Amino acid sequence: MVERAKPTKSGYLNIPNENIRIYWDYFGEGKKEVCVFMNGLAMLTEGWYTSVPKVYPEFDVLLFDYRGQGKSTRDDAPYSISDFADYCAMILDELKIDKVHTQGVSYGGFIAADFGRLHPDRLYTQTLSGILLTPELMFQPWYQNLSLDFYNNALKIDKEFFNLYTKYLYEKTFSEKFIRMLTEERIERMRTKFYENYKDSLHSIIRLTEAQDPFFEKIKNGKSDYSQCKAPTLIIAGEHDRAIPVWMQEKLLDIYEDSRMYILPETGHLTYFEESEIFWENFLAVARNKSLNYNIEINNRLDYLVPGQRAKYIGVPSNKIHERFNPK
Repeated sequence: MVERAKPTKSGYLNIPNENIRIYWDYFGEGKKEVCVFMNGLAMLTEGWYTSVPKVYPEFDVLLFDYRGQGKSTRDDAPYSISDFADYCAMILDELKIDKVHTQGVSYGGFIAADFGRLHPDRLYTQTLSGILLTPELMFQPWYQNLSLDFYNNALKIDKEFFNLYTKYLYEKTFSEKFIRMLTEERIERMRTKFYENYKDSLHSIIRLTEAQDPFFEKIKNGKSDYSQCKAPTLIIAGEHDRAIPVWMQEKLLDIYEDSRMYILPETGHLTYFEESEIFWENFLAVARNKSLNYNIEINNRLDYLVPGQRAKYIGVPSNKIHERFNPK
C-alpha cells in the first residue's frame, strides 16, 4: 500500500475584490522550512499526497490548486501563470511563511519559475523539470494548439475520442521503458480520472492551457527576466522527454547562473513519476544544503551540466569544453 499523507490543515485564499478562492493544503506545524509543490496542468493537490512523505516531516509542505483546478474557483475567464505565482506568495503571507523551496514539473515548472522571477527574495532553492523559458515554435504554439484542438473537440464528442487524445498525450509524456511497465488497468484509471475531472468543466483545462499564451509572449518579447532569480536552481531532465526535449531544457543553464542540470537516462517528461527516488533525493539534497554543491550516492552514475555546457558534451573532458567556449 502506497503511503498517502494527510494535510495538517487546509484552507482558502480569498482574492481581494474578486470572487475567486484558491484552495491550499499544509503539512506540518509551521516550525520547519517549507517546500512548495506546484501542480501540473491536470493535477489536483491530492495528486501529491503520495509524494509528500518523500519530504515531510523533514520539511513542511504546501500545496495549492490553481484557479481552474480542484477545489479552487473554476470559472470561465482568462487565467494567468503570473497570477498563480502571486497566489502562492499571498498564501505564504497568510501562513506567515517568509521563504520556501519550490519544485515544479512540466506546467508546474512555469509557475515555479515565475514565482522565482516575481518573488526572488522569498526563495531558498528551486527545482525545475520538463520546462522551457525560451521561445520554441515546436512547443508553443504547435504543441499547445494541438492540445487545445483536442480539448475543444475530444471531450465534446465522446469518451472514445478523448481516449485517442490520451494515447497521444501519454506517448509524449512517458518513456518507452515506463510505458512497458504500465498495465492497461492503470492506464485506464489515469484516463478515467482525467476525463472525470474535466468533463463538466471543460473550460477550465482550456483556460489553464491558454494561460501559457501571455507567459510565452512575454518571453518572446524579452519582458520576463528569469536571470534575476539567483537562488540555486536544480534542473532535472528526462533523456527521452518528447514533450520538452533536453535540447530545450538545457537552455535554462544560460538563464540561471547558479544552476546544475541532471539528465536521467531513459526517462520521460514526468521525472518525479518515473524516477521518484532520484528526483526526490536530489530535491532534498539541494534543499538541505541550500546549494548545488552536494554529493549523493544515487548520482554516481549520472552526468550533469553546468552553465556553458550542453548535453552533447557529456563525457568530454572539461578542458575540451572550456576550449569550445573559449577558443584561442
